[in-house]
Amino acid sequence: MRTPLVTVIVPAKDAGPYIGTTLETLTRQFEDTSALKVIMIDDGSRDDTGALMRRYADRFDDAVVLTNPRPLGLASARNQGLDHVDGDHFCFLDGDDWMQPLRLQVLSARLRELDCDFVRTDHVTVTGTKRMVKRAPFPWRERVASPRDAILPEHEPTMVDYPFAWAGMFHRRVIDQGLAGFSPGLFTAEDRPWIWRLHLQAQSFAVVDAPALLYRRGVPTSLTQVRDRRQLDFVRAMREVIDVVEADADAGRFLPKATWTVLALSSRHLVRARRMTPSLRGEMRSGIRELLGRLPVDEVDAVVGRLDGPRRRVLAPLLRRARSRA
Repeated sequence: MRTPLVTVIVPAKDAGPYIGTTLETLTRQFEDTSALKVIMIDDGSRDDTGALMRRYADRFDDAVVLTNPRPLGLASARNQGLDHVDGDHFCFLDGDDWMQPLRLQVLSARLRELDCDFVRTDHVTVTGTKRMVKRAPFPWRERVASPRDAILPEHEPTMVDYPFAWAGMFHRRVIDQGLAGFSPGLFTAEDRPWIWRLHLQAQSFAVVDAPALLYRRGVPTSLTQVRDRRQLDFVRAMREVIDVVEADADAGRFLPKATWTVLALSSRHLVRARRMTPSLRGEMRSGIRELLGRLPVDEVDAVVGRLDGPRRRVLAPLLRRARSRA
């Protein structure tokens, strides 16, 4: 069998209403169908997701279906897929999203022509019948750059604030360098430490134009919609971000950005936590206090001074308690 040009990793849980559309679009990605390998991971689904994956596997020249008896989470499911990558290029696709035709063919060609570690793209959000283009926050297109140069400035959206694993394609050397994997067991925010490691440690990247990936928002089973214990993984993920940045030789340069990210996301999660049970809300607040206690006081004060009033107010009680325990 010919070695594929691209391996696409498709993890999904209870994606029965959408996975058919997702996989159907993968049948239209290459003029030469042998160029694509598809790795599908049924992560403990209770609906017909696994059956649909097995049915579609027959339509690809090279396909593997992995089944987890119980959900392991998106991070672990993606890692399972990485173990089966063939060829020089790979990418991710979630089970409720889809692609325009030939997206992967275009991305593979651009990755080869630019000879960089990874390429990133814009994407289109889909909410009901409304579609909106979300641009990758980098000013240059079709130009190879250092990923480290795309982290700052700290108070504006940058590429570490665009953590979507499916918004691009990667060269296999990213796997060989140990940069492709996700922290096992994370159910939410798994892409936050991943994107920081990628931008701190990879050598080259580019933002390129390509046929669109369409990201479906408001899916009831999406973890962005639930308010259970899995949302607490945000704290662990941001703790790992701080660890990654502090271990970097240029930590002083990037810690203000990490501080900004922790505070911005913490304020968002504190607002969302109002719909959690009191016990879960208490656990989240405790975890966020721990995060805040790890950050430099001067950097925290500088960031808080730039936040709007509602975000300052929701953070203020936790900041006071974190400092009282310091």
